[in-house]
Amino acid sequence: MQNGKSATCSRWLFAPNLAGNLTMVRGGSRTFGLLEETMNPVRKLGVVAGCLLLAGVMQSQEKSKGAEDKTSSAPTPVQIVALDECDPTTFNAKIGPDFCKNVALGAQTTFDELFAKAAAGTPDPNWDFEPDVLKIKKGTPIIVTDQGGEPHTFTEVKEFGGGFIHDLNGGEPVAPECEGGFSSLDVAKTRILQGSQLQVTGLSKGEHHFECCIHPWMRVTVEVK
Repeated sequence: MQNGKSATCSRWLFAPNLAGNLTMVRGGSRTFGLLEETMNPVRKLGVVAGCLLLAGVMQSQEKSKGAEDKTSSAPTPVQIVALDECDPTTFNAKIGPDFCKNVALGAQTTFDELFAKAAAGTPDPNWDFEPDVLKIKKGTPIIVTDQGGEPHTFTEVKEFGGGFIHDLNGGEPVAPECEGGFSSLDVAKTRILQGSQLQVTGLSKGEHHFECCIHPWMRVTVEVK
């Protein structure tokens, strides 16, 4: 249903020849049909301009509404965080300056302790992805944030396995997707540095496995519905 303004615009823009519809009674005081006042060219031009402006505003509102609807229908990203408790003093002494940038207060694990626990088959649980299991709808983006102190990877594997640092594998065979370490482009592009993020999109329906190829006990299962 048209509102008052749009109906008026329709009559002015699409009516037939208005001048031809005037019926005058010569010598009389009355004018039949449309009043002469309505045929004033200046007034008519003003009405037409106003109608065109109104049409532009209505079209802009429709576009804005469509953009809002599209935005509101986009899935909200979900987050996974990578955690660790590396001890900056011992890690940086072994690997290099600024490798471990852990600024968290509290208990920290030394470099040698981390390797000793992994070799004993009891890897340090403070190296972890949270959550461990994630259920999402297809099309939902995943954002992985490294909130720990050292680098990690978030690498999709067919089956969980060891990483490319054999002394951290606890005797578990290396997952094929982790072979080659950072010399492999497939591993390098899944690397996340301390304080950085990695976005994962386009996962198909089904179950997906992700692990850190450095600390392979850091694992996540993503179920896509």
